[in-house]
Amino acid sequence: MNDDKTGRCLCGAVTVRVRGKLGPVSYCHCSQCRRQTGLYYATTAATLDEVEINGRDSIGIYRASPEAERAFCQTCGSPIYWKENDEPRISLMAGLFPNPTGLEGGYHIHCADKGDFYEINDGLRQYPGSND
Repeated sequence: MNDDKTGRCLCGAVTVRVRGKLGPVSYCHCSQCRRQTGLYYATTAATLDEVEINGRDSIGIYRASPEAERAFCQTCGSPIYWKENDEPRISLMAGLFPNPTGLEGGYHIHCADKGDFYEINDGLRQYPGSND
């Protein structure tokens, strides 16, 4: 993906600018991600020092677990990011960025918890839990 990529939430109240390379798309199938989005999270990661988030007054934070926070636009409800405590990287929703994104699918995580109403058949690596 090209450097200096800008994305936004559905209503445009929150914008995200990344200066640097985004990682491959990770698809998370855990029950929390499914409940928040209706299917699964599709995120790409960047280091915090390469990310600029504007519209922070419009961002709501929800801590579904003590280990991480989930951010969303309080106006339109779009998920923005998932960030683990004290980690130097942030997982940004891949759908924030307009086409062509240049992003490529990487892997699926928490597949043991995926919904029973769909199949994963794209050939990407699948992990029962996280990929750690």
